[in-house]
Amino acid sequence: MRVHDSRIQIRRASGGDAGAVAGLAGELAQSFAFSRARFDVTYPALLDIEAACLLLATSGGDCLGYLLGFRHLTFYANGPVAWVEEILVSREYRGRGVGRALMTAFELWSAEQDCVLVALATRRAMPFYLAPGYEESATYLRKVLTDEATR
Repeated sequence: MRVHDSRIQIRRASGGDAGAVAGLAGELAQSFAFSRARFDVTYPALLDIEAACLLLATSGGDCLGYLLGFRHLTFYANGPVAWVEEILVSREYRGRGVGRALMTAFELWSAEQDCVLVALATRRAMPFYLAPGYEESATYLRKVLTDEATR
């Protein structure tokens, strides 16, 4: 799947993109310290998961951003739902349509996967998601599992 803007190309990430995606993922990590060693284990595994969608935004030889999303089955939506887990556009390319191109490509992938909706959690980018028609639906909660919590 490819979505084209005059300067932005969106494509599925491949094994050869690991370094570029790792560099971007390191910018995203805020709640957790980025671990390249864990990334190197997780990245190829994600590429092998059929229900995972890892998209890369490029222009020329530059990697501008990425989106990681998943398809999963639900009862509440009467079908599969697509979830945006991570999206990051490098600071110097924000505000230039890269994030919108990534979201559009993910929406297309989601529709191809027969998903009935696309969902995500955000803390800082609410206006970005409201502009193309997303609406507030729930509050996001989390519990970090540590070794002590799982004993």
